[in-house]
Amino acid sequence: MIPTEPHECPLHGAGANPDRLTGRRVQQVVAAWHRHDSEDAAGPLEIWLVDELGGYFHITTGSDWCLITDEEAPHAGYDLGESSRVEVVSSERGTPFADYLGEVILAVDQRFDARTGRVGLKVCFATGTVECGSWGGDLQVTG
Repeated sequence: MIPTEPHECPLHGAGANPDRLTGRRVQQVVAAWHRHDSEDAAGPLEIWLVDELGGYFHITTGSDWCLITDEEAPHAGYDLGESSRVEVVSSERGTPFADYLGEVILAVDQRFDARTGRVGLKVCFATGTVECGSWGGDLQVTG
C-alpha cells in the first residue's frame, strides 16, 4: 500500500519531524558502527545528534530502504558473533557531522519516495551541509 502522505513510510510511519532540529546546536555525535575483526567500518549504521538541551535525534535506515528518524537515546553496542559486533560510540571523527560540532542547524530539507517515504535529509549549517540518505538499505552520510 502506498501512503497517502508523501512523508510517511508504510512500515515505519512518519518518524520524528527533522524540522525540530532547526535552531538547535549540535553538541555531540554518537554513531553505531559494524566492526568485523579489526577492520574499520565503511560508514555508520545509525547516527544520533545530541543538541545543547541533551535531546537526541536518531537517523537510520529501514528494511524497506526508507530513512527512519526518531528521538530515542543511543542503545548499547552488541555482539554479532563470528568476530563481528556493533559498537555505539561518541564519534568526534568518522562522520561528516563531526565537522559541525558546536554549530547551529539553520535548516533541514527532506527528500521523499512515494513508496517508502523519507529517503534523504540535508542538514544545513552556516559553514556547510551534511546529507543523509538511504541507498540500497544502507545509511549514506556525506558532507
